[in-house]
Amino acid sequence: MSHPGETPHAERASAPAVAKALRPLPLIIFGSRWLQLPLYLGLIVAQCVYVFLFLKELWHLVTHAASFGEQQIMLVVLGLIDVVMISNLLIMVIVGGYETFVSRLGLQDHPDQPEWLSHVNASVLKIKLAMAIIGISSIHLLRTFIEAGNIGNAGRTTDYTVTGVILQTTIHVVFIISAIGIAWVDKMTVPNGKGH
Repeated sequence: MSHPGETPHAERASAPAVAKALRPLPLIIFGSRWLQLPLYLGLIVAQCVYVFLFLKELWHLVTHAASFGEQQIMLVVLGLIDVVMISNLLIMVIVGGYETFVSRLGLQDHPDQPEWLSHVNASVLKIKLAMAIIGISSIHLLRTFIEAGNIGNAGRTTDYTVTGVILQTTIHVVFIISAIGIAWVDKMTVPNGKGH
């Protein structure tokens, strides 16, 4: 029973914990997470390179639209989609990884906060990355299948072989099985799907 003017124990427990000063060794270990900052900044530079690549390929498509056949246009468009999907993967790693492993971004109530960021953690990030890799692999496999029609045609050239197509398909299936495995293990470790 609490006395008048005294805060009940339950209310004290729910009050935000006051940050306490860490001892030197835990402070160094915890502060070492900031060593990842140059890695995320480097990924932002890589994102800029992908923007340049996208614009270069788009310009190539626009300037050669009259001379390209349907298959060539489709291959260039798939290349553009591939660049966008890799760029999306980079954003997930940069924003989600920084938020999970380095520091909070403080985007609560920001109108542009990504929906997935509100419930991101290491396991959610792994599943999202696995799905993004499957999407990228699907685009590469589709490009391979489009060009695979030229295998064995004397009049047409291709960079692909039957073995290469089979290996790409096998790798894609391995990606899918790996993503299912990651999601299954995550479902087993998080009871009733909590935390997503």
